[in-house]
Amino acid sequence: MAMKLVKKTSEYSIFKRGDERYAVKGANRQPINGEEKARILLAEDLIKVTLPAEKPAEEPEAAESSDEASAEAEASAEESPAEAAATEEAAGEAEADEEAK
Repeated sequence: MAMKLVKKTSEYSIFKRGDERYAVKGANRQPINGEEKARILLAEDLIKVTLPAEKPAEEPEAAESSDEASAEAEASAEESPAEAAATEEAAGEAEADEEAK
């Protein structure tokens, strides 16, 4: 896979690789990577940088209702069997009290 020289300056050399991507080497023949490479390629108009798309804003009501539902599900999942039995007994006693009145 041979690289073709695209542009050579006193500071760096830009090559096009066999997979159609670019390689940048400094004057010391060491590879340049990361933000510095992107800045060089952008300055030479070899790449185009686009900003990521913004996430659509969620409706506050929908977010609140889903938060409440997940909180209730977590609370019921965290109850131990003993706590669940105690809750059922309390509910049964409350119903019995209402029937007695």
